[in-house]
Amino acid sequence: MAQMHKSFEAIGLGEVMLRLSPERNERLSQCETLENRPGGAELNVVSGISLLGLRTGIVTKVPDNAMGRFIKNKIRFYGVSDDLLIYDKSPEKRIGIYYYEYGAYPRKPSVTYDRRNSSFNSISIDELDTSIYSQTKVFHTSGITLALSERTRDTAVEMIRRFKEGGAFISFDVNYRANLWDEDTARKTVLEVLPYVDFLFVSEETSRRMMQRKGRIEEIMRDYCEDFDISLVACTDRVVKSPKCHSFNSTIYYHDERHCYTGKAYENIDVIDRIGSGDAYVAGVLFGLLKYGSVQEAVNFGNAMSAMKNTVMGDMPASDFEEISRVVRQHNSDQSSGEMDR
Repeated sequence: MAQMHKSFEAIGLGEVMLRLSPERNERLSQCETLENRPGGAELNVVSGISLLGLRTGIVTKVPDNAMGRFIKNKIRFYGVSDDLLIYDKSPEKRIGIYYYEYGAYPRKPSVTYDRRNSSFNSISIDELDTSIYSQTKVFHTSGITLALSERTRDTAVEMIRRFKEGGAFISFDVNYRANLWDEDTARKTVLEVLPYVDFLFVSEETSRRMMQRKGRIEEIMRDYCEDFDISLVACTDRVVKSPKCHSFNSTIYYHDERHCYTGKAYENIDVIDRIGSGDAYVAGVLFGLLKYGSVQEAVNFGNAMSAMKNTVMGDMPASDFEEISRVVRQHNSDQSSGEMDR
């Protein structure tokens, strides 16, 4: 990952939304109070990297009103630069919203979107300063951004091309969401993007169903690299025992070495809020690559970031470098860590 100095270690592109949730375990159809938090896949990723100690930025478009300023302040709170924010001054400006209802076995968690025609959907490549394309080591976006509209799709694909030309590594999380677009459109679009990608994040389920890949998961990961000249493919392994009890591990295939790296699984995670835990994983992996240039450290930090995110409320991570480093050491040690940090 050795590169000349850049202004940012990582820049993300994606919509930042308001998440409205009932109080713990209430139903949307019953509740009278909703808790307001910010969230968005790419913001979750760059926030995690920032909390671990590296400089990041987010490209997004928010309404020029109180809700937009709420988002800006939260972005700053997590140490992410707001220099790349675009403000929508149009009469139609609005922030995207989604409603999240917690699960309790046998009731699954659920998401209801209200994001159509949000300000982010009007983002244009012409609104961006062309100097940004040479300012970062990694550019990250996801299939969610590609799925929102033709405008966001065209903007994202062109930004991927320009960041690649500017010397950045391209990080892409397929992050397929069936309620945003159909499998055929998603597959066609992702296949157009993959030749530009250096670091690919994709689940086994998405690979087999939407991407129509066959074989053992290790073979699927290898084939992505060989077919599209991708350097690294990461695949998570989450076992959902109940809405409040998960186990988590991951595998990263590094094509230069033709080798798979994995870690020690986090068993029986006490899940407080799973939303954003996949993004926290991406943040940890990218941090491990940027900070250490090590695939094994990428696995270690990715797994720990995801496990820890499950234990806190909201979309966004809340663990810094010191905490995650301690979790990694304790997890990989055979010694007891004690019942309390004190």
